[in-house]
Amino acid sequence: MTTPSGRGTGLASRLAVSPPSFFRFAALLTLGAFCLVPFSAVAGHSSQRTEEKPYALIFGTVWGPDDRPLYGIRIKIRRADQKKPHWELYSDHHGEFAQRVPAGKMDYFISADLKGDRFNGKPLRLEKEVPVHIEFDERADIGLHLTQ
Repeated sequence: MTTPSGRGTGLASRLAVSPPSFFRFAALLTLGAFCLVPFSAVAGHSSQRTEEKPYALIFGTVWGPDDRPLYGIRIKIRRADQKKPHWELYSDHHGEFAQRVPAGKMDYFISADLKGDRFNGKPLRLEKEVPVHIEFDERADIGLHLTQ
């Protein structure tokens, strides 16, 4: 439909822009709206985020009597000034385990709970607990070597 002046009555004619430039304008407006939403959401979220406390990492591998990694061994970690373990975890399929501990000067003892664990029909044992000393926010690597 056209008006007596020869112009159409559509939205593009009311905005006095040609249809191709109108569609470009609409696309840019839509793109701008999508770009502004994530930035405003991130800016609001970052002000509410709490700082993560520094930590140290105790990383270890459990080795069997045949010097191969052992899966599913229960690991206990305790602070040197405590008698009961503060953390308990299991070795993974590579015989590895990792535990975050608070950063700062502290001594820990790592042991294995071997109740019912056997290797070639014989019970496993750990000669003694493994001591670990942490000073800062660092990684301490250890090995637990089990015997029969």
